[in-house]
Amino acid sequence: METYSLDLRERVVRAWDEKLGTQAELATLFKVSVPWIKKLLRQRRRTGSIGPLPHAGGWTPKFSGQKLEDLKAKVEREPDATLEELLEWSRVDASIMAVQRALERLGCRRKKSRSGPPNRIGPM
Repeated sequence: METYSLDLRERVVRAWDEKLGTQAELATLFKVSVPWIKKLLRQRRRTGSIGPLPHAGGWTPKFSGQKLEDLKAKVEREPDATLEELLEWSRVDASIMAVQRALERLGCRRKKSRSGPPNRIGPM
């Protein structure tokens, strides 16, 4: 989700300070939500700033730095390794989805096994 521009934030706050309408009317005028206006005004009261707040965090990736490079090298050596095998090999306390997300970040495309039957779509 994109943050609203500083210009829009300034115009909303200026309109509120000049008492050009209620919060609901300003929300309609500027095509924003009333809770967003309340949050913006609360932020200005608490911090004195109306700028967008920095990203608050989130989970840190289990595979980063050298572990990520090692995983990439392993996939290049053994392209038919399963996610479970890669997880066991890496000895990282993570889930299979963490391995999948790491491979997506690397842009690695895992080779499919040729031992299975080919997919066929025939006439019906």
